[in-house]
Amino acid sequence: MTSLNSHGVRFAFGTLTVLPVRVTRWDREAARAGMLCAPLAGLVVGVLAAVPGSLLLWGGAGPLLAAVASAAVPAALTRGLHLDGLADTADGLGSGKPADDALRIMKQSDIGPFGVITLLFVLLAQVAVLQQLYARGWTHGAVAAVVSAVTARLALTLASRRGVPPARPEGLGAAVAGTVPVAGAVAAALVTMAACAGAGALLGGYGAPRCALSAVAALVVAQLLLRHCVRRFGGVTGDVFGALAETAATVTLVGLALG
Repeated sequence: MTSLNSHGVRFAFGTLTVLPVRVTRWDREAARAGMLCAPLAGLVVGVLAAVPGSLLLWGGAGPLLAAVASAAVPAALTRGLHLDGLADTADGLGSGKPADDALRIMKQSDIGPFGVITLLFVLLAQVAVLQQLYARGWTHGAVAAVVSAVTARLALTLASRRGVPPARPEGLGAAVAGTVPVAGAVAAALVTMAACAGAGALLGGYGAPRCALSAVAALVVAQLLLRHCVRRFGGVTGDVFGALAETAATVTLVGLALG
């Protein structure tokens, strides 16, 4: 079990980040453990995103620059794959074509108009919210960066649960689809929600319930998107996973801004 957990952590960090972690096993058991560890990878990404934003704010920079830095780090730590997946999924959904044709569009290297528009507004929303939160203080911006990153990866854990099919026989989607038991997904969600509430408690007042509720809202939206993608494409792909992560992160941030 300890060995499998180690392989799971390696799988999570090796597939969901660019951190120098070598994936030592690529099978269904390792994928299951890896996707259960996905929120842990999100925690590391979130902390690394919060650091430059906070340092810039402490150094006298404005909240807008801090926000840009915190939004840029997750993109860099994933080689932009989640953003690319968001754009490709938007192109596939926006095409209105049958599943096979839509999947073919998603595999193309170029980005269509739906993808460009989606990327533009999602990144603008993320930067705008982080700027608003950093303007309240570095702790607000830092907590938002961490909570949004953790929630984004939890959305991937839930999307890997049993009963969610892959759209293709190859790729990351096929490797992880259906690997996580429903009970394991629920347990991961409960632990992650508790962690988000704990992070929110650092803000005082209603910070704990606000963070938890923002994460819940993000997961609901991500599940609705997942359901739509499964219906349109016949299952999940690596691109869909990227779209789910970016959607969950953005909705979490918007929820925190509304508090």
